[in-house]
Amino acid sequence: MNILLDTSAYSVSWRGHRHLEDYIRQAERVYMSPVALGELRAGYLRGSRREENEEQLRRFLASPRVIVPEITGETADRYASIRSSLLNAGTPIPTNDIWIAAGAMQHGLELLTTDAHYLKVPQVLVRYFEPTAR
Repeated sequence: MNILLDTSAYSVSWRGHRHLEDYIRQAERVYMSPVALGELRAGYLRGSRREENEEQLRRFLASPRVIVPEITGETADRYASIRSSLLNAGTPIPTNDIWIAAGAMQHGLELLTTDAHYLKVPQVLVRYFEPTAR
């Protein structure tokens, strides 16, 4: 099984969310969107634990199981399809999350998240975890 972590899934997994941690451990490959990396690093720049968080992220990304796919023209096509579909349904979600979903769609990955709004994206298989569950 290959999965894509969104920003929330990555963050919550490091805070002791056992169900999410177990699911990630079972994956053959773990993809991390460059968009999610940007969101994480922007948060680190404003946080009080910047160096610790960056080091944890570096170790995670160094794993041979972790892949950071490129954003390509194909990703942009998937983004356009998802965004148009959401707007037509009257169920928009944050722009960055559409890019993350587009990457999941492009690579045929299950998207792990604690953000329920991804459930509005019918083009992507979403594995939603309650953020407060441990």
